[in-house]
Amino acid sequence: MFPLKRNRRLRTNEAIRSLVRETILTPNDFLVPLFVVEGKGVKDEIPSMPNYFRYSLDLLEAEVKALWQLGLKSVLLFVKVPDNLKDNKGTEALNPNGLMQRAIKTVKNACPDMLVMTDVALDPYSIYGHDGIIENGQIINDDTAEFLAEMSISHATAGADFVAPSDMMDGRILSIREALEDEGFINTGIMSYSAKYASAFYGPFRDALDSAPVDLVDIPKDKKTYQMDYGNRFEALRETEMDIDEGADIVMVKPGLSYLDILRDIKNEVDVPVAVYQVSGEYAMIKAAAEKGWLDHDQVMMETTTAFKRAGADIIASYFAKDVVKILNG
Repeated sequence: MFPLKRNRRLRTNEAIRSLVRETILTPNDFLVPLFVVEGKGVKDEIPSMPNYFRYSLDLLEAEVKALWQLGLKSVLLFVKVPDNLKDNKGTEALNPNGLMQRAIKTVKNACPDMLVMTDVALDPYSIYGHDGIIENGQIINDDTAEFLAEMSISHATAGADFVAPSDMMDGRILSIREALEDEGFINTGIMSYSAKYASAFYGPFRDALDSAPVDLVDIPKDKKTYQMDYGNRFEALRETEMDIDEGADIVMVKPGLSYLDILRDIKNEVDVPVAVYQVSGEYAMIKAAAEKGWLDHDQVMMETTTAFKRAGADIIASYFAKDVVKILNG
């Protein structure tokens, strides 16, 4: 005898599938990463990230307005710093007229209601490509954390709504939070990269910003002394809980697709919004396979981004955001 309950009744056609769908993406789910460069009239495609670009400030303004028209209301800014402005201590990061500071103002002038988050890390400013100050061949934690607090103040002064420390130094959230409070930026939020793994998926991003660690004998050749070991699960919960205790408003898991278990673990345990970053390597793999005709670009794009929300993400930082929303908007 056939069962009285047939689950396939709820899969019969698109109308019923849409009606009972548990996870639904909207433009409000997305945070759009944007790469900024010096110059004028520059829209420079990143070779390892097809159809993704670095923008000069004049074209950044147009891009932000286009995003807003699509319903995308939040951006995360990164800057490509000229080599001649790099040093070991990230001095240029504190320049009130630096590229990041001008980028923040450009976005706010173009679209005042756009939520602006900023990357807080030394690697774009470092001659060594590391997220911290180097002394005697080691990445120095505490001095770096204090510098990141100064960088955060500079970004807040320029108009950033949230700072997003991506470095994984111990105690940097507390340093940043105390500095923001002391300077009167009580409403400036912190989105912490709380569970950021030492991943091979970051390669195209480092190409985009020319921020890969340099290969020198007397310094670390990778970021494994501060980013997390990808074999660890419970460490992610400890890191995240500590960041929340120190003052983080939003926490993040990075990368995304290989860490859906971590994303769900954290979502189950914390009471603040949880973000996930669909990183450059994930983007590049889908683009490359689609170009070969090995998979359907749009279907895989939608499936993977939906997976992040299904796993618990409140916020999805993705290079696909614009393309996803165009499909959602019909």
